Amino acid sequence: MKITLDELQAFVTVVDSGSITAAAHQLDLTISATSRTLGRLEDKLKTTLLRRTTRRLELTEEGRAFLADARAIIASVEGAEEQMAARRERPSGRLRVDAASPFMLHVIVPLVQGYRERYPQVNLELNSNEGIIDLLERRTDVAIRIGQLKDSTLHSKPVGRSRVRILATPAYLKAHGQPRRVKDLGKHPLLGFTEPDSLNLWPITGPDNEPYRIEPAIRSSSGETLRQLALAGNGIVCLSDFMTASDRHSGALVPLFPGQTQDVRQPINAVYYRNTAISARIASFVDYLIEAVRGTEFER
Repeated sequence: MKITLDELQAFVTVVDSGSITAAAHQLDLTISATSRTLGRLEDKLKTTLLRRTTRRLELTEEGRAFLADARAIIASVEGAEEQMAARRERPSGRLRVDAASPFMLHVIVPLVQGYRERYPQVNLELNSNEGIIDLLERRTDVAIRIGQLKDSTLHSKPVGRSRVRILATPAYLKAHGQPRRVKDLGKHPLLGFTEPDSLNLWPITGPDNEPYRIEPAIRSSSGETLRQLALAGNGIVCLSDFMTASDRHSGALVPLFPGQTQDVRQPINAVYYRNTAISARIASFVDYLIEAVRGTEFER
């Protein structure tokens, strides 16, 4: 009896989700049906792919070897489907996109309606993670990463570059005074990142003639959280233009040290895991994103 694609998909989904229950939910099947499908696959292969304990599932050595082949087969089938969709110039299917919450809220969300009008057959799944994720583990098609790329196993396409500025609210500056010199920053509560620490290097020259490294009074992993803290008058912050454009235009946040701030721009890239040509779904989204942000707060 031959193995079916549904059986391969069930096996991979169980591995990726970590449990039969979670896999059943993703596959829109009952738990018993998912378990039977997995058992049927093992019967056909005459081997145990997963060891089931009361707490977790664990791949056997044979399971690990078979997983790579199963992924390759599924990717090949998906690629064939995408090629047919591309021939019809109608990308379709689910597209999982990951981005840090500030980029998701300030850039991607405002573009969703226009993208969906152009590509109505693409079903978007939008997820936010502040840190770097494993695209395969999270079943993510494309992720937006800000800063220098380090993972050479991923393909990437530049989206743009966004300048960083030192900012505070007019109300905060009226209450606490405006710093005139860099050393005056030490008298103010500074809002910074928990990680990466490189984001706590501000684009202004410190006393040692190096970029000024702050010691945050308040830290967060999220730029959006730091933006909200700054808007609430909790201190001085350094953030990227893509998330503060409307605040600066309205006067809610004002730049500090405009004549001394270095023109530091964070690279923004779309990254995806593909051993073959970029899929129609990913291409449609990335190209639309690049087209939409060109000429805004980005500089290609």
